[in-house]
Amino acid sequence: MSQTFLNYFDILLKVLTFVIIGQVLLSWISPRGQDPISPILRQVTEPILDPIRRMLPQTGMFDLAPMIAIMVLNFLVRPLVAALGT
Repeated sequence: MSQTFLNYFDILLKVLTFVIIGQVLLSWISPRGQDPISPILRQVTEPILDPIRRMLPQTGMFDLAPMIAIMVLNFLVRPLVAALGT
Protein backbone atom coordinates (compact mmCIF):
# COMPACT_ATOMS: atom_id res chain seq x y z
CA MET A 1 0.00 0.00 0.00
CA SER A 2 1.02 3.54 -0.51
CA GLN A 3 2.85 5.03 2.45
CA THR A 4 0.94 8.29 1.98
CA PHE A 5 -2.39 6.48 2.31
CA LEU A 6 -1.18 4.71 5.46
CA ASN A 7 -0.04 8.04 6.95
CA TYR A 8 -3.45 9.58 6.27
CA PHE A 9 -5.19 6.56 7.74
CA ASP A 10 -3.01 6.77 10.86
CA ILE A 11 -3.89 10.45 11.24
CA LEU A 12 -7.58 9.57 10.82
CA LEU A 13 -7.31 7.01 13.63
CA LYS A 14 -5.67 9.57 15.92
CA VAL A 15 -8.31 12.19 15.15
CA LEU A 16 -11.08 9.66 15.72
CA THR A 17 -9.58 8.75 19.09
CA PHE A 18 -9.48 12.41 20.11
CA VAL A 19 -13.06 12.96 18.91
CA ILE A 20 -14.26 10.02 21.04
CA ILE A 21 -12.40 11.41 24.07
CA GLY A 22 -13.85 14.85 23.34
CA GLN A 23 -17.37 13.47 23.22
CA VAL A 24 -16.88 11.70 26.55
CA LEU A 25 -15.52 14.82 28.22
CA LEU A 26 -18.24 17.00 26.76
CA SER A 27 -20.91 14.57 27.95
CA TRP A 28 -19.66 15.13 31.49
CA ILE A 29 -19.74 18.91 31.10
CA SER A 30 -23.01 19.15 29.17
CA PRO A 31 -24.92 15.87 29.68
CA ARG A 32 -28.02 17.03 27.80
CA GLY A 33 -25.99 17.99 24.74
CA GLN A 34 -27.38 21.51 24.46
CA ASP A 35 -24.08 22.98 23.27
CA PRO A 36 -23.40 23.36 19.52
CA ILE A 37 -20.48 20.88 19.42
CA SER A 38 -22.25 17.83 20.90
CA PRO A 39 -24.41 17.00 17.85
CA ILE A 40 -21.35 17.12 15.59
CA LEU A 41 -19.30 14.85 17.85
CA ARG A 42 -22.23 12.49 18.27
CA GLN A 43 -22.74 12.32 14.51
CA VAL A 44 -19.08 11.35 14.01
CA THR A 45 -18.81 8.83 16.85
CA GLU A 46 -22.19 7.10 16.91
CA PRO A 47 -21.55 4.88 13.86
CA ILE A 48 -18.62 3.41 15.81
CA LEU A 49 -20.01 3.43 19.34
CA ASP A 50 -23.58 2.23 18.66
CA PRO A 51 -22.66 -1.30 17.49
CA ILE A 52 -20.34 -1.67 20.48
CA ARG A 53 -23.11 -0.55 22.85
CA ARG A 54 -25.46 -3.16 21.39
CA MET A 55 -22.92 -5.94 22.08
CA LEU A 56 -22.09 -4.87 25.65
CA PRO A 57 -24.31 -5.74 28.62
CA GLN A 58 -26.13 -2.89 30.36
CA THR A 59 -23.90 -1.28 32.98
CA GLY A 60 -26.28 1.35 34.31
CA MET A 61 -24.93 4.88 34.07
CA PHE A 62 -21.51 3.84 32.79
CA ASP A 63 -20.94 3.73 29.05
CA LEU A 64 -17.97 1.50 28.33
CA ALA A 65 -18.30 1.72 24.53
CA PRO A 66 -15.88 4.68 24.13
CA MET A 67 -13.19 2.87 26.09
CA ILE A 68 -13.68 -0.32 24.03
CA ALA A 69 -13.62 1.68 20.77
CA ILE A 70 -10.38 3.43 21.71
CA MET A 71 -8.78 0.13 22.71
CA VAL A 72 -9.83 -1.48 19.41
CA LEU A 73 -8.51 1.48 17.43
CA ASN A 74 -5.18 1.55 19.24
CA PHE A 75 -4.48 -2.14 19.87
CA LEU A 76 -5.98 -3.83 16.80
CA VAL A 77 -6.33 -1.41 13.91
CA ARG A 78 -3.13 0.62 14.39
CA PRO A 79 -0.81 -2.45 14.47
CA LEU A 80 -2.62 -3.80 11.42
CA VAL A 81 -1.95 -0.57 9.54
CA ALA A 82 1.69 -0.67 10.68
CA ALA A 83 2.01 -4.25 9.42
CA LEU A 84 0.56 -3.29 6.04
CA GLY A 85 3.11 -0.50 5.77
CA THR A 86 6.11 -2.80 6.02
